Amino acid sequence: MKQAGERLTIWYSWTCGLILTAAVFSILVYLLFKGAGAFHPKLIFGDVSPLKAVLLQQRVFDGLFPAVVGTLMLVSLSVSIALPIGFATGIYLAEYADFRIKNAFNLIFDILAGIPSIVVGLFGFALAVFLHKHYSSSIQPCLLISGLALAFLVLPYIIRTTQIALESLSPEIRLTALALGATKLQNLVYVLLPQSLTGMISGVILAIGRCAEDTAVIMLTGVVVAAGVPKSVFAPYEALPFYIYYISSQYTTPEELMNGYGAALLLLLLCLFLFALAFVIKKRLSYLAFYRP
Repeated sequence: MKQAGERLTIWYSWTCGLILTAAVFSILVYLLFKGAGAFHPKLIFGDVSPLKAVLLQQRVFDGLFPAVVGTLMLVSLSVSIALPIGFATGIYLAEYADFRIKNAFNLIFDILAGIPSIVVGLFGFALAVFLHKHYSSSIQPCLLISGLALAFLVLPYIIRTTQIALESLSPEIRLTALALGATKLQNLVYVLLPQSLTGMISGVILAIGRCAEDTAVIMLTGVVVAAGVPKSVFAPYEALPFYIYYISSQYTTPEELMNGYGAALLLLLLCLFLFALAFVIKKRLSYLAFYRP
């Protein structure tokens, strides 16, 4: 009976894994099939020369280049804001906080992770209105407000992955440097953090994916249809997720819908590029940590 239960569990696990793999594969194939036809330089740059668009010598009106730049700036800004706070908080909870503080903060961050993104977007919009009314009339929903709102949204992922990565290290790794006379800070910097980089970067990858795909937050905090390449963090901007949402809900011709599929494929490739960049940075940091002279 016990062996039959184990075989049933294994069979069920394999079935679920195959179904999930097939679902992901089907989505990717469908997206490639629909978006490949529209995926060409004109989709990104329109009638503008790619070189002039990249050098910002000529504005792109009928292409996705401003949305690509806006998405990259949004993700970079959000992750740059969230990373120092998330890493520091995760390290504190794993290495320095006592039991009661850790439990309290874990509850708070679990609640924070469950907040719907539209609520975070509404908070960001309210913040922009408050700053506009009480501090400066030039402050409005913009790239900076969106970056702050998204950073707040992804903080729980970075904090929890950092905390779990550090807490999951074996006692042998934790105690070796201390036994040789290293201080707690030296043990953390030279041993624990390099050993937990893989798990910490997993949180960064989750944050990148969430920032790149979220639409509800940016709809309320600064994204518009035709803003062009943002000149500063205080300007409105374009983003690929909002373009996909806008074109799929308000397209008037089949060609516009195909452009939406092309934009979805472009967003997927952009996320893969950011994930690959995060992986390269992780490998580089691991090499520097273990092979420093």
